[in-house]
Amino acid sequence: MPTSNKLTDERLKEIAALPVTYDDDIPEFSDSDLKGFAPAHPEYFKVTPIKKAISIKIDLDVLEALKAQGKGYQTRINSILREAVLSHQ
Repeated sequence: MPTSNKLTDERLKEIAALPVTYDDDIPEFSDSDLKGFAPAHPEYFKVTPIKKAISIKIDLDVLEALKAQGKGYQTRINSILREAVLSHQ
């Protein structure tokens, strides 16, 4: 077992391959059970990220494709960028 705290792709595959054993202490939950759960400390989930206005150049075809998906293209751009940044950490 690796001792590093970093979740590498290799380590994530190892974790995903581990079997899950359900019992009285750790029951299996249905989707409806999971929807009823709420955070123990909801105040921690009310964090609004700080936004900064910038000017960037994006290929027109990419911009048009995002705009064609409807309202919220800037939010989609931010989500795509966030996913790319987090996947490379």
